[in-house]
Amino acid sequence: MGQTYKIAVLPGDGIGREVVPEATKVLEAVGKKHGLSFAFKEAIIGGAAIDRFGTPLPEESLKMVKESDAVLLGAVGGPKWEGLDYSIRPERALLRLREQLGLYANLRPAKLYAPLIAASTLKPEVIEGLDLLVVRELTGGIYFGRPKGIKPHRGGKKGINTEVYTTKEIVRIARVAFEVARRRNRKVTSVDKANVLESSELWRQTVIEVHQDYSDVALEHMYVDNGAMQLVRNPKQFDVILTTNMFGDILSDEAAQLTGSIGMLPSASLGDLGKTGMYEPIHGSAPDIAGQDKANPLATILSVAMMLKYSWGLDVAADEIERAVVRVLSLGYRTVDIDMNGGKRVGTKEMGDLVVKELITPTRRRGYSADADEPHS
Repeated sequence: MGQTYKIAVLPGDGIGREVVPEATKVLEAVGKKHGLSFAFKEAIIGGAAIDRFGTPLPEESLKMVKESDAVLLGAVGGPKWEGLDYSIRPERALLRLREQLGLYANLRPAKLYAPLIAASTLKPEVIEGLDLLVVRELTGGIYFGRPKGIKPHRGGKKGINTEVYTTKEIVRIARVAFEVARRRNRKVTSVDKANVLESSELWRQTVIEVHQDYSDVALEHMYVDNGAMQLVRNPKQFDVILTTNMFGDILSDEAAQLTGSIGMLPSASLGDLGKTGMYEPIHGSAPDIAGQDKANPLATILSVAMMLKYSWGLDVAADEIERAVVRVLSLGYRTVDIDMNGGKRVGTKEMGDLVVKELITPTRRRGYSADADEPHS
């Protein structure tokens, strides 16, 4: 056995505590197959940490995360903590993790697997073959800009949030988008609001300048309102969507629904090469189904596939996980969120077991190829 990869496991709240164990189970299975060793250490964050320590991100948890090679996150938050001050809500744990780890690039793929085409609300001819990637700037923009807060104002109050971007922040995220596009279909669509916002005007100018180093990649610009419309009108026109923190937050969730369920989409949050990356499903904590074995673990399982690919360059093992997921779906197995046509209904744990089984002993059957839905390199 060679190197041991240290993974900080942060289940968080709600269904996070159910889907994360299924992903670690899959990692262990692919590790045995490829001679990879993983060391998991669990830490508490989010609402659970607030209940126990009075803070969403205890220093001990942050210390453990910084000492790890990668982070696997479940989900945080829920109605229980919505009345708290913004400074100590569960979501602040995510923002602080991004800041402390320097995770400025969020990669959110939206890929429609053929067996799930009926789960989308869009017409099959509109979404068949959909495979796009949202590259979202993660540590700047309106979520971090200052001044911010709620202040007295003329007998009432005013809420302030400030959209701020520097040239340096835009350059580094643009380079990520262009580099990733080189591994895909060599097209970047930069989404902004340059006709109204000065921060977006700088965004567009800077992206154009960075593009001079990537003449082999096509670049187009689109205003965010048009981009939102085009995502449901003609989503297959996109390859890589490059955008700001807030716009990326919104557009990536819209793109998720094109694939049939937000429970299918993984994400990677990355910083400079060699530093700790964080991987998580983009769905929330879903407290309404927590503890009922109903949650879809596939987004979290696909997130660890991204971990193998982007943190350690283990593309073969990553692609095997994705193929195993596709095989399980092709065999008709469904969690409740993606079961539109009376499939073989399974729970969270059984879905994880099925992916492990397909990793160990791939199913072969008529009309199905193990190479179907080939992962994007």
